[in-house]
Amino acid sequence: MLVHLLYFGALRETLGVEQEDIVIPANSKLTDLLALLCDRGGIWETLQDPNRGLRAAIDQEFAELDDVLKDGCEVALFPPVTGG
Repeated sequence: MLVHLLYFGALRETLGVEQEDIVIPANSKLTDLLALLCDRGGIWETLQDPNRGLRAAIDQEFAELDDVLKDGCEVALFPPVTGG
């Protein structure tokens, strides 16, 4: 199935990509998608670093790692937002 990825903030700067479409197996969870991205190696491996505080949204709704992705969904990945 195909999902559309969007990268925001410092994550976009670090990875050097704004968006992409990626094919993943049916019934994949968000955690499976992150593992697939981490398999690219290098800087991509930091996506599963729990200290990074990565946030995600599926179709503009905050998501949990065990959420199942659907064909054609939009997945947004972004660093935690802080304010002051």
